Amino acid sequence: MVQVRYTRNVFLRGLCTIYLFAFLSYYIQIPGLYGNNGILPAKTQMDLQSRVPLSQKLMQKPTFVWFASFLGLNVEYMLDVLALLGIILSFLGFISQKYCVAPLFLALWSLYYSLYQVGQTFMWFQWDALLLETGFLCIIVAPFWYTQQVKAGTPSDSIRFWAVRWLCFRLMFSSGVVKLTSGCPTWWNLEALNVHFESQCIPTPLAWYAHHLPTWFLRLFTVHANISELVIPFLFFSPIRKLRISAFYWQLFLMVNIIATGNYNFFNLLTICLSISLLDDQFFYKGRTKAGSSKIFNYLSILACIVVYLAILYGTHIYYNMKFAENWTIETKIGFTQKQFDEILGKVIPISIYIAMVSLGFTVADAITNSVLNIKGVQKKVSTTLVTIMYTVLVGSIFAISVVPYATLHPSHNQTVPMQLKKLHAKVDQLHLVNSYGLFRRMTGVGGRPEVIIEGSNSVDGPWKEYEFLYKPGNVNNSMPFVAPYQPRLDWQMWFASLGTYHQNPWLMSFAYRLLNGQKEVLALINNSKNPFRNSQPKYVKASLYHYHYTPWSQRNSQAWWTREKVGEYFPVFSRDHPPLLEYLAKMKIIQDKPEPKVVNEPLKVVLDFLREAVTKIEASLLLWGVFTAGCAIIMTASSPTPKKK
Repeated sequence: MVQVRYTRNVFLRGLCTIYLFAFLSYYIQIPGLYGNNGILPAKTQMDLQSRVPLSQKLMQKPTFVWFASFLGLNVEYMLDVLALLGIILSFLGFISQKYCVAPLFLALWSLYYSLYQVGQTFMWFQWDALLLETGFLCIIVAPFWYTQQVKAGTPSDSIRFWAVRWLCFRLMFSSGVVKLTSGCPTWWNLEALNVHFESQCIPTPLAWYAHHLPTWFLRLFTVHANISELVIPFLFFSPIRKLRISAFYWQLFLMVNIIATGNYNFFNLLTICLSISLLDDQFFYKGRTKAGSSKIFNYLSILACIVVYLAILYGTHIYYNMKFAENWTIETKIGFTQKQFDEILGKVIPISIYIAMVSLGFTVADAITNSVLNIKGVQKKVSTTLVTIMYTVLVGSIFAISVVPYATLHPSHNQTVPMQLKKLHAKVDQLHLVNSYGLFRRMTGVGGRPEVIIEGSNSVDGPWKEYEFLYKPGNVNNSMPFVAPYQPRLDWQMWFASLGTYHQNPWLMSFAYRLLNGQKEVLALINNSKNPFRNSQPKYVKASLYHYHYTPWSQRNSQAWWTREKVGEYFPVFSRDHPPLLEYLAKMKIIQDKPEPKVVNEPLKVVLDFLREAVTKIEASLLLWGVFTAGCAIIMTASSPTPKKK
């Protein structure tokens, strides 16, 4: 029997770390994003003073925020409470394995889902949905309680952990498929990475150097990305252990490169955690290889790995027309058409489902066999077998439901999914227990990185002064920071806004209104130290669209990192008393005449205000890493041996 007890524990503590980063990121930004004076106040999503029964409110919008009135708080303070609870619980799971039990993960999932429910456009990212799905699986994967039997592991561990592997497969494979099914010419021409490092949301300083790598090398690495997502995921279900471990290293290499060149908050760390499902306890505690058949099997495994990767290399050579050029570079070009890819995909999707079913079947058979043969005592044998069967049904049900969004990768299979499964999926869809995925479907910024630049002035005729953000490109002389795992949600949303119009991003009107009023909670989300209107509010604001490009390699010693050219107006001049603006914000319920519920729990309010004041004095990413470092220090202190008394 393959032991995954220790591996499971590493995964669970890793997820607690991801939850910790996610809750901290959310908590820091509550006043500016969701506070009463924020860009999209959470109070607009619910009416605490409504006389509708609580049960009905929870059915309409299931969130703990409804309980604010029971604690004598308003919506904003309740968000603080929920985020702080999430921080505390995830920190406990991070520093100690004994807290990594199902009730804790149920609480973490419920808290994050409650915040997600009122998060609006600032929470509609794939990694938020991925964290909810992974968090739900943790409830199943984690032991119900921390006992001696749990320390020893149970036969059902491998079945529950398999569900994580299936999620990891869907995430990676779907992300690879959508890049080609979208028909995006940059992916089909293998030019995606020639623009990616410049056009991604928040590049790191290393992205500038990656952008200037030789074109042939970037094309080759685009091929590597395709293989990493379209081919390597099938090794996740290989019965050969060494192939699974090599697939883990392959994915780890890809994620580390992404982390080095782009600030994708906790997403890549979460993907690495999912990849842990490819490992087992022997990976962490390597035992000696036994003589005889075990040694022969080890050699055969190595041989199988060599054969498989040679086959992958040969297939890559054929389908990507790889060949050496005269100047010792490697030329690449996709050797199949979109129609051919569509035909192959139509066959591969059902094959991948069958492979997963076979993998799950072998995992279940192994677990039940061990429940029957290796557990001592009739009563314990029966109970263990029943628990194994129960988890088999549960994981099988999750797998069946997940086929519904997975089948949407190809229209022909979406139509063949049984209607009963679709109805079941529709009932749980809002809970994000299973999701569809697909990152970087289309590459943006081909003609230049679009950026929205907001300016303020005290006269319509100018001069106009720019607002600088903390993390996104603005001033061409500012280098990009390393900010992950913190996610500045306003900076991210500004990137999405630049891809469309302000009519498609109505939150921008609220943002402009808050700037016109000099709202300190919102100003804290941008570079307030360089705020051109620190001592007064501007009378007018407007926004322009620019195209940014990295400076050429020949200017690597210059102060500027970017060059830019103005494309045109993004949204027109607005003033604080602009009638259409005020009318629009009233429809959005940003401006309300309705009085705010009073906070009657004064002691709790004082504590929450004190914590908020303390947090605002620390830069966000430093706070996250500071809390993480403190947790590591506690772990090391607790694990260090106690000196014996003389």
